Amino acid sequence: MNSSFRDKLLAWNKSTNKRSMPWKGEKDPYKIWLSEIILQQTRVEQGLSYYQSFIAVFPTVHDLANAPEEKVFKLWEGLGYYSRCKNLLASAKIISNELNGFFPDTYEKIKLLKGVGPYTASAIASFAFNEPYAVVDGNVQRVLARYFGITTPIDTSSGKKLYQELATSLLDKKQPGVYNQAIMDFGAIICKPSNPLCEQCPQQQDCEAFKNDLIRQLPVKEKKLVKKHRWFYYFKIQSPETIFIRKRTEKDIWQNLHEFALYETNDPSPFPHQPFLNELLGAQPYAIISQSRVYIQQLTHQTIHGQFIEVSTPEDVFLPPPFQKVNKCELSGLAFPKMINTFLEEQAM
Repeated sequence: MNSSFRDKLLAWNKSTNKRSMPWKGEKDPYKIWLSEIILQQTRVEQGLSYYQSFIAVFPTVHDLANAPEEKVFKLWEGLGYYSRCKNLLASAKIISNELNGFFPDTYEKIKLLKGVGPYTASAIASFAFNEPYAVVDGNVQRVLARYFGITTPIDTSSGKKLYQELATSLLDKKQPGVYNQAIMDFGAIICKPSNPLCEQCPQQQDCEAFKNDLIRQLPVKEKKLVKKHRWFYYFKIQSPETIFIRKRTEKDIWQNLHEFALYETNDPSPFPHQPFLNELLGAQPYAIISQSRVYIQQLTHQTIHGQFIEVSTPEDVFLPPPFQKVNKCELSGLAFPKMINTFLEEQAM
């Protein structure tokens, strides 16, 4: 059954798979690594333009390692999960400075890079160095769960082990990179999460989910995602020429991005500004100019509700670190969360 699955998959890949991506068939480990980091928690459609921009601006790992951090984060802006960008920079510096630009060439060495787990290491090792490591992502789990009728939850330790062992047993050891790409493409094109193309599927005859009407039930997840709500009240404290911003350094969402003065609550607050501004500005004069509409940004585990309060101050107003006063014309060169960018874009219209 395993060889039948593998043979049919590779035959489909050779004759029918027309999925085109700029990193498919790529052998440069730097470019493969870049694409894999970008595609962690990001859809291909969204990540494509970012990959092309990074390759254009940073064609080698040395270029990335020596770039100003602000420039890299600005290019990453909008992709989310900014710890990926931080890890990307840290690993680039190691490869450039400690390994003389030579990318680690084995699975075990690749896995030592910051931000690289078993899946990413398997992808790079198989695509760039033809090492026999099977990739297991959401596409692969879905294909295997349906074909073999697996009811073990994919988000449990036993499930992860089962899927990894099964994927490894199916791997074509002679052409692991081709096989890995084929099964991921198959999950994206044929065995889709919703409305899979079962009538076009070469595996249909042996697919347990198809035979037993379990397509919608598989794969199984044990944990229900509980999303929390957060309310962000941003205070745009400004004079005619300058504005106060700070960098988010906490281990939280949007780390290393800039923002305005922030007051956060767990529930909506109709008038949060008076006590917050009095504490922040003390006796310094200010005037509240306007309050924006509510902006909503949906993240994987949480919903952010944001509102912007514009505060006018004299030019000589002072805020202590971590706040810094910048000229308004500098804002376009700094990296901000999507919500703040949307607000700034609407203001400029």
